[in-house]
Amino acid sequence: MPTPDIPHPTTSRPAQDWRVLVAVFWITSMVEGLGVSQIFALLPTYLREMGVPTADRLTFIGVFSALIFVVGMPLVPLWGAWADKYSRKVVIVRSALVEAVVFIGVALAREPWQVALAMLLIGFQLGNTGIMLAGIRDVTPRARLGTTIALFGASGPVGFAVGPALAGILIDGFGWELAPVFAFSALLSVGTALLVTFGSKEIRPEIVPTGRIVDLAFSSLRGVLTDRATRRIFLIFGISFVAIQMSRPYIPVLVEQVNGLGPGLASAIALVAGTAALVGALVSPLGGVIGDRIGFRPVLIAALGGAGVVLFLMPLVPSLGALALLAVGLGAATATVSSMIFGLLATELPPDRRSPALNLVYLPLYAAGIIGPAAGALVASLSGVHGLFVAAAAVFLFGALTIWLRRSPETGPRHTTPADRPPTAVEF
Repeated sequence: MPTPDIPHPTTSRPAQDWRVLVAVFWITSMVEGLGVSQIFALLPTYLREMGVPTADRLTFIGVFSALIFVVGMPLVPLWGAWADKYSRKVVIVRSALVEAVVFIGVALAREPWQVALAMLLIGFQLGNTGIMLAGIRDVTPRARLGTTIALFGASGPVGFAVGPALAGILIDGFGWELAPVFAFSALLSVGTALLVTFGSKEIRPEIVPTGRIVDLAFSSLRGVLTDRATRRIFLIFGISFVAIQMSRPYIPVLVEQVNGLGPGLASAIALVAGTAALVGALVSPLGGVIGDRIGFRPVLIAALGGAGVVLFLMPLVPSLGALALLAVGLGAATATVSSMIFGLLATELPPDRRSPALNLVYLPLYAAGIIGPAAGALVASLSGVHGLFVAAAAVFLFGALTIWLRRSPETGPRHTTPADRPPTAVEF
């Protein structure tokens, strides 16, 4: 394979107010989370209304959730390379438009296989969050970077909170069916495509790569996989996402068991899934502040361990209020994990590796998005929902233990100046 040409620094950039860019990307990411969270929250109900037998529904939920990433994961490096070489803006708009197509496809589905086909299309939507993070990193003042990244990291959890809450209001409050809810999310996605098109400017990376797209994609992927520090950060991120993807599709099933299948089920799901994500969004910036003071990795260990304890307890509680309270803790912990990972990548990597790594930041999520739901479906079919949550808790605790056992004294910064590096960070 030919070696990609040597990248060259960007000679000029258009003026872009970093606060405007963060606001545009924040709204775009929030709307994406809103629509995807509605699919996760309402999929069990949607499948039941389509006549899927109860005995098969747990397996269907896991398999359908994995379909989201089957097509998309191999394409993510290509989207990142294309964005760095040509246009980040176009790739982000592409994602928003594909979102709209996916949500319309789910709204029009009348059979389980049609839902599966629509969810396969989500694969062409992936790859935008890392590109937005790279753009924010390139325009934000260094003194504001940690807080800004944490605030942007809150956009996804806010979307995951607003999505089920909005669905609950529309279904239980206004009598909507499920299909119009998904169609409304499609309309919002078209709105974000227009927002990015007309509300932001093109931000080129500090070092613009040259060469063939395929070569650049393999080069960026190889750089991530061969750099020890980046590889270990991605591994921990992947472990956490496996646990999340194992358990998240089955949280509505826990709500069904506690609340029952009668009226108000959509609102109950919104209370548990929505409240958790919203509190997680509010806590995420606080995690960044604490990470700046005591180091990102100690906070990451605490968040992973806390998430494991919460997942272990969730299937044991007898009331909706207790389940919602535990879901709050889960949302806070998972949002903090993401915030710490983003902070590590944005502050510890040099410019030539930073943009490719941030473009691929959700690659562990996409891999976990296949492994987690598939493993969840298998465990749920063998040991039920309770056994599934115990297994997911063990995965979280394994991640925390791995970081704890691999800690070593800091020997000095690799890629940043002492002023930029968290004061007490330790190596994996």
